[in-house]
Amino acid sequence: MKTLPEKSRSAAEVLDTYFLETRAKLIEIAANLDRVDRSPELIQVRGDMRLTFIDRALEILRGPGPSRAEQIQRLYSKE
Repeated sequence: MKTLPEKSRSAAEVLDTYFLETRAKLIEIAANLDRVDRSPELIQVRGDMRLTFIDRALEILRGPGPSRAEQIQRLYSKE
């Protein structure tokens, strides 16, 4: 089966194709952040730039698209 380029697909088709994968990735991110929060060393990493990066990336995800992936990639390149 030939897949269409993303720009040729409707929003519903993209959701149909990627929803479960996206949901799994979001759950994985939440689980990793839960592990950090449950760690006895949490206070020691509060100012860690990696957590700051994750927070910034999540802010980008909450914002309007369609360039979220590019914005997060730029965030990585600045760090």
